[in-house]
Amino acid sequence: MIPARDEVATVGSVVAGVSRTLGCRVLVVDDASTDGTSVAARAAGAEVLMLPIGLGAWGASQAGIRFAARNGFKAVLSLDADGQHPAESLPLLFDELARSGANVVIGTCIERLSLPKRLAWQYLRLLTGLRLRDFTSGLRLYDETAMKTLAAPEASLLDYQDVGVLMLLAGKGIRIVETPTPMRERTDGHSRVFASWAVVARYMFNTTILCISRLDLGSRRPAVATHGTER
Repeated sequence: MIPARDEVATVGSVVAGVSRTLGCRVLVVDDASTDGTSVAARAAGAEVLMLPIGLGAWGASQAGIRFAARNGFKAVLSLDADGQHPAESLPLLFDELARSGANVVIGTCIERLSLPKRLAWQYLRLLTGLRLRDFTSGLRLYDETAMKTLAAPEASLLDYQDVGVLMLLAGKGIRIVETPTPMRERTDGHSRVFASWAVVARYMFNTTILCISRLDLGSRRPAVATHGTER
């Protein structure tokens, strides 16, 4: 499942890589793109779910998860449409899901974390109790249990999906692990969170408010944070 907004330059190659590597059905959720994203996705062999209005990264992702759940799929792999996740790394998430017995596997590339990200993630680990190394990786594998949680109305309108979704999952006792995966340099566009210090500040402020609003210090359950270990 690939949420995409104005990714005509890369979405076709991403779809082709997933199909070639996994041999699975590929769904592109077009988040009200203004370019030829949906045309390029279909040409590469993907099914396309076109949203009439832009719902943002999480709204598009949840639409894809709901599509998968309603059509009887037992797991859904989400990845970004910008081509940063090499297709050959995708089986690593399935291997880790089978090995760990977790409900969610996040593909992370620690080597790519900039100083601002490292500082931001340290702050969020302290704030949320989630001992994760990367809060914004778009490469995630959800099993059926996690899918049901994320398809529910409770998971809607989480504007800052990266932390909000993870806190919701952890609060429901969903086991989350991370596994190392490679990443390519971005060839088009820029990070939605780390485009500038002003964007970073706004993201951290809004995420802090979200965390405070969702925290239940007496009962929250931290997520698994490191490869092959759990808390």
